[in-house]
Amino acid sequence: MDNAHSHSHAHAHGPAAPVSSHLRRVIAAVLVPFATAVLAGLVLLWPGGVPPHERTGVGFDQQTQEARVTRVVDVPCAKVNVEGKGRCQTATIEVTTGPHAGRTFQEVVQPDQLRRFETGQGVVVAYAPDAPRELQYSVRDVQRGVPITLLATVFAVAVVAVGRLRGLMALISLGISFALLTLFILPAILQGANPLLVAIVGGSAIMLVALYMCHGFTARTSVAVLGTLVSLVLIGLLGSLFIDWALLTGNTSDETGLVHSLYPDIEIRGLLLAGIIIGSLGVLDDVTVTQTSAVWELKQADPTMSVRRLYQAGVRIGRDHIASTVNTLVLAYAGAALPMLLLFSIARSDVATVATSEIIAEEIVRTLVGSIGLVASVPVTTALAALVVTADRPARESGGPGGPAGPGNGGNGGDGGNSGGSGGHGGHGSHAPAPPGRGPSPSALWPTKALQGRGRRRRR
Repeated sequence: MDNAHSHSHAHAHGPAAPVSSHLRRVIAAVLVPFATAVLAGLVLLWPGGVPPHERTGVGFDQQTQEARVTRVVDVPCAKVNVEGKGRCQTATIEVTTGPHAGRTFQEVVQPDQLRRFETGQGVVVAYAPDAPRELQYSVRDVQRGVPITLLATVFAVAVVAVGRLRGLMALISLGISFALLTLFILPAILQGANPLLVAIVGGSAIMLVALYMCHGFTARTSVAVLGTLVSLVLIGLLGSLFIDWALLTGNTSDETGLVHSLYPDIEIRGLLLAGIIIGSLGVLDDVTVTQTSAVWELKQADPTMSVRRLYQAGVRIGRDHIASTVNTLVLAYAGAALPMLLLFSIARSDVATVATSEIIAEEIVRTLVGSIGLVASVPVTTALAALVVTADRPARESGGPGGPAGPGNGGNGGDGGNSGGSGGHGGHGSHAPAPPGRGPSPSALWPTKALQGRGRRRRR
């Protein structure tokens, strides 16, 4: 009796049943060709580095060196030929790297400038070789290596401390994703490859690495991959449609203008669509993994749930997730575009004018297309998970909801209960099988004889 009870208890509260071999073959038939196509795309489109170009000395396309501030003096602005009253800073800068290490020059900081210098501060200087000697170097930025490194260390420690092994795997997958972005996606686009194709191949590779490394090679992860893939296809189609329909060029910032001037063969509109796809990928991973796990846990908590009930319960969970995630996505884009929105507010432009201007319309299309894909991922992933987890319940060799048949020569269970040892537990189970070469045991025939006797008594 103890053995039969422990077996039944393990089915009710233990881990989910393993994936059936048939289901593994079905999932592999979809994912293996997809992963093979992604790998082939990586091999065929791999750029082999950023293509060289002649430096223009404009914006980010400048030669830079490291330097440090050796002296800061406050002087009247009139003394350094700056109009207006007030006091200015004169900072002495020493170049510390490059062929001109040790050379010094002066940088004047006017009163209305936000950046101020301190003695010993590290800075980044731009080098213009064609300018006069006294004007070849100028301060471009400050060095932020220490605080950024410290912040990254705190982040990594927090992720590992809370997530443990899974957090460590998440950090490793993050590093691989960054490597794919910098070594494949960006150089391939600069080489002139189709940005949309590069984004699809690179984004798919990032998705496969991130999901399987963080969540393991399980049916749950595979369903999340399929749900993410369907949503990415939808985002690509909608993005392509509305970018063309809204006549967006993608050339709405100094950065894209500079990229286009340096590499005229780059398709800027394709770059915009690639950005939408890659930008939506991280949020999609979050939603699809959450939905898949929710459906699996629902099924494990109540193994009798049908596909329909699982889908309805999973979608109810997903609605809460959608509401918060879409709001987060919109506010993230709005926060990034806040200075630009302030300029429109200063100009007192009406809402329609602001919304239909290309620079804002681009962000609207980016936000709404990504949000539609995000919303669609919930029912798609939930339906896939409900179908898979329901088909994933392997048939029990014997026994019903009350538990499998127990060992022994048979015994009287409950009403239609399992036979085993001193009697099984409730449920419509089967009796212990008879040994080979023998007929059924008397205990196995007992319910049938009893029922026949009841029928004869009723006819009388």
